[in-house]
Amino acid sequence: MAIGPVVLSAVSVVRDERTVLADIDLTLDDRRIAIIGLNGSGKSTLVRLLNGLLLPTSGEVRVGELVTGRDDKRIRRLVGFVFQNPENQIVMPIVADDLRFGARNLGLARAETEARIAAVLAGLGLGRLADRESHSLSGGEKQLVALAAVLVMQPELIIFDEPTTMLDLVNRRRLQQAIDGLEQRAVLVTHDLELAARYQRVIVLHDGRVIKDSGPDEAIASYRDLCDQVVRR
Repeated sequence: MAIGPVVLSAVSVVRDERTVLADIDLTLDDRRIAIIGLNGSGKSTLVRLLNGLLLPTSGEVRVGELVTGRDDKRIRRLVGFVFQNPENQIVMPIVADDLRFGARNLGLARAETEARIAAVLAGLGLGRLADRESHSLSGGEKQLVALAAVLVMQPELIIFDEPTTMLDLVNRRRLQQAIDGLEQRAVLVTHDLELAARYQRVIVLHDGRVIKDSGPDEAIASYRDLCDQVVRR
């Protein structure tokens, strides 16, 4: 099914009596969306709401006609998630086995699973790694393998939570190229303003609220002003 927009309506998240997100109203339907903000602004919490990894304290998150907390299994097949640290995502000792692990839940025939794995690894330039031990990969290779495991599931939307934080410049650029080449829609949390500037829409969070939602130039300028204000305090 085509998922349509992801809609957050009056969403708040409270943890340990602290408001992490407050009264968020967003419709996420652009092809590429970046989310930026200071540490602790609620970015990771926000994106974990999008596929039901977290549930709102109040309000509603809809993925097309599906609702988190009710339709999470179906939502997670449509919305993939790539974490900051790929070692939290790679669970099998051999690369190809890790991709098979996720695909197994789809009930695919073996031939279809193997065809998907081969196509995804080739598309990311990772075909040579299929039989490698996962622990032996470089940081950049691990992040791409984590992405490959998501792509085998053929989601329609992929969430990236600060995927370049642990990467050097070469591997950041490799991952950028991989994301640029995706057919799927993508929402990316990042501190990499160079990467955010490539996206058509940038959302700035601060203290759990959306303070800017615009094109990249205006949003990044607003974020830089915010950082200057914080430094001057």
